[in-house]
Amino acid sequence: MSPTTTPVPARALNAQDYRTLGLSALGGALEFYDFIIFVFFATVIGHLFFPPDMPDWLVMIQTFGIFAAGYLVRPIGGIILAHYGDRYGRKRVFAFSILLMALSTLGMALMPTYATIGVAAPILLIVLRMLQGAAIGGEVPGAWTFVSEHVPFRYVGLACGLLTSGLSFGIMLGSLIAFAINTIFTPEAVSGYAWRIPFLIGGVFGLIAVYLRRWLEETPIFTQMKNSKTLSDKLPLSLVLKNHMRGVVVSALLTWVLSAAIVVTTLMTATFLQKLYGYTPTQALAGTSFGTLFLIFGVIIAGALIDRIGSGIFFMGASIFFGIATFTFYSYAGTSLSTMFALYAVMGLSVGMAGAVPYVMVRAFPASVRFSGLSFAYNVSYAVFGGLTPIAVSTALAINPMAHAWYLVFIAGLAFFIGLYLHLRGSAVESHVGVEELATLQKR
Repeated sequence: MSPTTTPVPARALNAQDYRTLGLSALGGALEFYDFIIFVFFATVIGHLFFPPDMPDWLVMIQTFGIFAAGYLVRPIGGIILAHYGDRYGRKRVFAFSILLMALSTLGMALMPTYATIGVAAPILLIVLRMLQGAAIGGEVPGAWTFVSEHVPFRYVGLACGLLTSGLSFGIMLGSLIAFAINTIFTPEAVSGYAWRIPFLIGGVFGLIAVYLRRWLEETPIFTQMKNSKTLSDKLPLSLVLKNHMRGVVVSALLTWVLSAAIVVTTLMTATFLQKLYGYTPTQALAGTSFGTLFLIFGVIIAGALIDRIGSGIFFMGASIFFGIATFTFYSYAGTSLSTMFALYAVMGLSVGMAGAVPYVMVRAFPASVRFSGLSFAYNVSYAVFGGLTPIAVSTALAINPMAHAWYLVFIAGLAFFIGLYLHLRGSAVESHVGVEELATLQKR
């Protein structure tokens, strides 16, 4: 799709835009916290929800299998919710996804253990985890679509970066609350009842976020399509697969970059710091939280930069920074605690490249199928690459102790070539969104 000419003068962000961005980012942070908190208490949950005579290794496999189920169901939840988002409105689905997440997280906080209800306990656990996966599958692409259609075109990158910073904050919040629970309570208390507290907090905060999202307005883009009766009467996903496969491929590859960067540098590195570099669990968790703090700033900077220099130049430059920063971190992280913290801060900034990914993805599809196109490409890719990355990296580490670093160098190369493609052929996969798209729709 060729970019349209800008039909109206660009405006600055106003108070309504900031409120929309703030409420969207807050809801995204709480929903991502709800989704990720499970992994921090996987060991405790495994022993509570499976037979006591089951071997520890089998308990952990089954527990992380339940965690992975949340990822595997994301494409299904995302496709279904996106379909309704393209047909009946972004706001409705945006509110429903966080309600679904809040209720399923509250269910986890309140559900009985194996000692009480037997085999029904792990079955109930996996059902609630799948509901969480369905919710997050609709939340992330829905949030990117929602904010991008509210702000002027020249701030789409910044809007997506601010929203992604909220998702990153949700990860950091989960690690901090897990650290607090394990510091305040004894291991016996954590196993007895305290493990429920983070889920209870997440569920309550999620319900508060549902209430706050009542104050959000439907996007002007969708409202105009509805009023002018230009909504597609065909299955949105079928139109995506028929007419926008180039956008699907580019979006899926960028999701690979995003998922690999986040999974390895944030979710897996706490384990690497302990097993490969000799740090204590407390030091590793503190380092991960510190790096995530800089990731939060990094995604905002990335969003602002891509608005100014464009997607092609941005990804070519950011990928080089990412490759150097990650390889340097894993090469020297074991030198000293202070060196590890300093290098993690730099790596966190470089991983901020992920904050610019949705800028390309929301522009890869026209408004009538944007939610469905983005959701399909993002969730399928994340389920495949987000799910396989830990297995692939862990397996490769048995062959090469720097396998995790070389994998990220490969990801940096992939991001560079995507940037080069966008620089040369960007007009083939990008369209305008925001106020400029609204004005174009109004002229039809």
